[in-house]
Amino acid sequence: MSAPVIGFAEGEAALDWLRLTEALAAGHQRPRAEIADTFLYRGKDTLLTRSAWIDGLGLAVKSATIFPGNPARGQAMVNGRVSLYSDETGFLSAIVDFHLVTKWKTAGDSLLAARRLARPDSRRILIVGAGTVARSLREAYGAAFPGAEFQCWNRSPEAAAALAAAYPATTAVRDLAAAVADADIVTSATMAHEPVIRGEWLSPGTHVDLIGAYRPDMREADDCVLQRGRLFVDSFDTTLDHIGELKMPLANGAITRSDVLADYYDLAGFQRRNAAEITVFKNGGGAHLDLMTAMHILEAWSQT
Repeated sequence: MSAPVIGFAEGEAALDWLRLTEALAAGHQRPRAEIADTFLYRGKDTLLTRSAWIDGLGLAVKSATIFPGNPARGQAMVNGRVSLYSDETGFLSAIVDFHLVTKWKTAGDSLLAARRLARPDSRRILIVGAGTVARSLREAYGAAFPGAEFQCWNRSPEAAAALAAAYPATTAVRDLAAAVADADIVTSATMAHEPVIRGEWLSPGTHVDLIGAYRPDMREADDCVLQRGRLFVDSFDTTLDHIGELKMPLANGAITRSDVLADYYDLAGFQRRNAAEITVFKNGGGAHLDLMTAMHILEAWSQT
């Protein structure tokens, strides 16, 4: 029997953001994933292959091409595919739409942290960036914080305005510093190589969610953000030595490894101590999260 191919629309119809975060939490109760990443670069273009094996759950291989010049040609920046394999036999279990897995894994990864670290009464959420991931974040955070008012900032004000027009209770802003200072949650998904978010702007009690940086030469937040906040990551293995968001401040001594308090294999450590502290989460989005998400998609799709 051939393995099913799950398309974007049919897969998404079976999904719910809160149930996904619960599936991600459950996945981290299993044995620690075996993961391997490979990166190939040609200038700003990237080929990323991520593989994961979780004993008792299965195997996944996700291949992603990231070509920043594609949008100027009217094409998607990120493309690829996700293959799932049986933990018992190694046979192909399913091929899942790459963009479906990426959308739900990326925003769901951040939402899992926010549900534990952001103040439950958070009502002002700032999205930094206005691309595809930013729209996913608007949907995901809207599910967990249904009463929130959203703002969007982007280097291109037109893109921020377009995102705001697509969703209720969402407005575009031009003053990033003021928007950060006013936010309960700041979630950032840009392609920045230099920091766009500065720690001096943050108000007490803010939760900062950093998503965009995925290369060693990329970061969205300056050293002050990391020094003012309590730091958490989805995986020590895929962030500390691989992504500039943490690799750079670790190298320059702005923070130490002991400052990064927990990853998702210690979910009990994801706790806000009081309403005034600043929390910072780095979303690295490793292959084990792709595997957990894709398996959840397969299970939810199979039940429809």
